[in-house]
Amino acid sequence: MDWGSAVGLFFAGVFLANAIPHFVAGISGKPFQSPFAKPPGVGESSPVVNVLWGAVNLAIGYVLLRVAGGFDLADSAAFASLWLGAVLTALGLAWHFGRVRAGKP
Repeated sequence: MDWGSAVGLFFAGVFLANAIPHFVAGISGKPFQSPFAKPPGVGESSPVVNVLWGAVNLAIGYVLLRVAGGFDLADSAAFASLWLGAVLTALGLAWHFGRVRAGKP
């Protein structure tokens, strides 16, 4: 696997992980932080906005998987790139949203 594919898969993991909280909050009917709220990433957007933002993230993640070149779970390097992007994003989101929910700046 070349570096371009690794970077593409890393960012596919980023977008796929970011889709989860927005999509789940939205389909659960709950407002949630989004880049479209005021202030961005701290204020809450409506459930509909979050479903749409989650869907956009899913679409971008899917396109990056396809463009990165035939993602195969059996390819350890490809899986590691995707996994690393998803896990690092999940940790960052957990830290950020945990602070927002606790009322910390």
